[in-house]
Amino acid sequence: MSEYLLLRHRDIPDIKALPVYQEHGGFEAFKQVVTGMQPAEVTEVVKASNLRGRGGAGFPTGLKWAFMDNNNWPHYVVANADESEPGTFKDREIMESNPFQFLEGVAIASYAVGAQAAYIYLRGEFWQVADFLDEKIAEAEAAGLLGDKLFGSDYSLKIYTHLGAGAYICGEETALLESLEGQRGQPRLRPPFPPSYGLYGKPTVVNNVETFTNVPMIIARGADWYKSLGTPDTAGVKIFSLSGCVQRPGNYELPFGTTFRQLIFEHGGGIANGNNIKAIMPAGASSAVLVATEAVLDTPLDYGSVRSVGAELGSASVIVIDDSFSMDWVINKTIHFFKHESCGKCTPCRDGNYWMQHLTERIHQGEATQEDLQLLKSVTGLIQNKCLCALGEFSIQAVMTSLERFPQDFEAAIKQ
Repeated sequence: MSEYLLLRHRDIPDIKALPVYQEHGGFEAFKQVVTGMQPAEVTEVVKASNLRGRGGAGFPTGLKWAFMDNNNWPHYVVANADESEPGTFKDREIMESNPFQFLEGVAIASYAVGAQAAYIYLRGEFWQVADFLDEKIAEAEAAGLLGDKLFGSDYSLKIYTHLGAGAYICGEETALLESLEGQRGQPRLRPPFPPSYGLYGKPTVVNNVETFTNVPMIIARGADWYKSLGTPDTAGVKIFSLSGCVQRPGNYELPFGTTFRQLIFEHGGGIANGNNIKAIMPAGASSAVLVATEAVLDTPLDYGSVRSVGAELGSASVIVIDDSFSMDWVINKTIHFFKHESCGKCTPCRDGNYWMQHLTERIHQGEATQEDLQLLKSVTGLIQNKCLCALGEFSIQAVMTSLERFPQDFEAAIKQ
């Protein structure tokens, strides 16, 4: 790309310093909306940009903001900075290296939905990031960019950080809200959804860090400019967290529509150790597993195209698996994670992951039979579409697709 829109510190090394951020247009978009736009106008611009949530679901951001219940006050904005998905490490880089653009995005969203308090919910291991953001929030307040009576208007905004306790389940927005309220981090029954009943029972917008970081650029340059990037299905740019068996793992900010082949071989340097690519997990541990065929490698990276080949793009945490690994090992690793992270609130996820862990362990140890493979398939079916939140659905994705798409690996692993 000719310029970075989110990872701007790679173009502007000192952008995490407030004076430098302001020299490059920082907080001008926020000032523009507070002094010259009605909240509904801001929402309409974001809606027109086709910005979709970057946390995994890809829901239209402006539409989510428009769902806020204006008959129930106060309103809140919450930034989901939990980032617990194995293979995802983009939000931390944004918060550590381009923090003010993220904070400005939170501020613009808060104005758009009429919130005067916003919370950044960080995973428990991010305590250093939380301290750093607190410093940046204080700097912005001292400069009159956050706080009371902003830019001579009647609008005031306070932003707070909050550390979780390192639970993957708190990446699910209702479990996050429960944790933020001081409750056990477990998902709520839905409906109602957060825009009508969220934090403290009040209307709440929950978006991902990367989502918010797009917003100042959209306001500054316009919805049409943003839609000119990416694909008709998915506008803008995305940070792809590339890991696994590649020469150059890392975060790559690229337009939607970039192919798997370009990401892995051009940007990631190809497969490590001279091995061949075997499989791709496009959305971290919660992903369906794709066979790395030529057609898959040439698939554009946008929500619709990845779905068309049998997976979801999610948060775009692309894990590459080479031919030195057997898929029974891969699913054993993923199920150990999900069994450990299941909150235990619903039976299909709590018990299903327990049994999947035992079965995948037996398969990986070479102690399983054909009956165990059939039992594993049966257990995934008993979990599917029966869980309280997405964690249970995520837990079976790698298992179901690996059994279906790599049967030879499992036949080789079981007792003959």
